Amino acid sequence: MKEITFKERVKQGINDLFYIWLREFRTTFRDQGVLIFFILVPLVYPLIYGFIYTNEVVREVPAVVVDASRSSLSREYLRKVDATPDINIVAYCADMEEAKLMLKDRLAYGIIYIPSEFSQDIAQGKQTQVSIYCDISGLLYYKSMLLANTAVSLDMNRDIKIERAGNTTARQDEITGYPIEYEDVAMFNPTNGFAAFLIPAVLILLIQQTLLLGIGLSAGTAREQNRFKVLVPSNRHYNGTLRIVMGKGLSYYMVYSLVSVYVLCVVPRIFSLNQIGQPGTLALFMLPYLAACIFFAMTASIAIRNRYSCLPPSLCCSSREYPGRVLLSLRSGNTFPTSSHRLSASMVLYASITWEVP
Repeated sequence: MKEITFKERVKQGINDLFYIWLREFRTTFRDQGVLIFFILVPLVYPLIYGFIYTNEVVREVPAVVVDASRSSLSREYLRKVDATPDINIVAYCADMEEAKLMLKDRLAYGIIYIPSEFSQDIAQGKQTQVSIYCDISGLLYYKSMLLANTAVSLDMNRDIKIERAGNTTARQDEITGYPIEYEDVAMFNPTNGFAAFLIPAVLILLIQQTLLLGIGLSAGTAREQNRFKVLVPSNRHYNGTLRIVMGKGLSYYMVYSLVSVYVLCVVPRIFSLNQIGQPGTLALFMLPYLAACIFFAMTASIAIRNRYSCLPPSLCCSSREYPGRVLLSLRSGNTFPTSSHRLSASMVLYASITWEVP
């Protein structure tokens, strides 16, 4: 038998690589399921997400109040909250059950609950609480409720500190209220909107998710169509791991090079998102990122045994609600955030935020 030289082996490997690339490329565009994940989802999903959060911020979110204190201090708190551009108090309810019904009927998107001991605790030098229940099915509503009540609680916290300090000059009051003067500047997101910080991360994650699902679907289809239920077909061109990986990876790379241009350049321009990255910088970032996503998806596809086992459970199961409870403690003007989450089967999503004011 004639011995094959190194040069002939390299030439045969390159020919096999391009054969696998061309075959995988054709398979990709003949499979409607793979095309959905590779083309349709990257085209449509960013637009849907962008249109949902294109307003960046929401103003005058309808909210209801349960004021069990009915004191001058509680009314002052509610007046300040209602004066913010984020919240519009639409009703005062007698109890929490009435407020929950309004929240369930979408007449309001948040509940402000002031306990009966609110004013009394402050007068006695104790900490008191204001609880916020918010519908988090829309993150923009949750954000408006959170920011407005946080700002008002901090403002009243400062006034209480100044009142208890017993200062004699305005300068002393200023130092007591703000010992260290600070300025909050949102870099590249002047409106503090969700779109500017959320959509770019979603776009990057979308590339990885669709590659994982598309390559998994293609691998499952290949196993189902193979007589021996193996991933690599019985073909002389598929003789070597490197040529198989590089051939398939090259075909996916070509498709997602165009998808990446659309996702990272076209979509941000459509929604006027901040773009500080130069084309060359984005290209240098995407080259290793696409390679990592493709090779990870190809590695994970080894475990795929049939066509539909790669689909995530969220596509097949009914959704569940996960309310969260966040506790913000304001002690001497400082904020100490802690959080604990619990699962619930409730159909109404809500989050409870509690402020403790000295």
